Amino acid sequence: MPQQRKDAIMKSRAVLGGQFSEQLAPFLPNFKYLPTEARFIGKPIDFLVFKGMDEKKIDEVVFVEVKSGNAKTSPVEKSLKETIEKKRVRWEEYRIPEELTKKKVEEK
Repeated sequence: MPQQRKDAIMKSRAVLGGQFSEQLAPFLPNFKYLPTEARFIGKPIDFLVFKGMDEKKIDEVVFVEVKSGNAKTSPVEKSLKETIEKKRVRWEEYRIPEELTKKKVEEK
């Protein structure tokens, strides 16, 4: 029993260490983008990078998945990569209904 517990703790630490490293990636050597232009998402992709955002003119959006060690790409990550490569990406705007944003006039 103690060995199983030790194995579980070690696996948990490895997972947490990987998650921590993922979030630090923009500050590590060889990360190709400015940390100020990278936004951590976590799932299904680690980062969205808005190149040019610091200059107020975004000219590219880059999806970045961070891997360490022998980590493999998950099926969901593979499908996202394929979706992006096939340019099945679009812009959409959602407007909050006015009745939810207007202050109600109090009745006397």
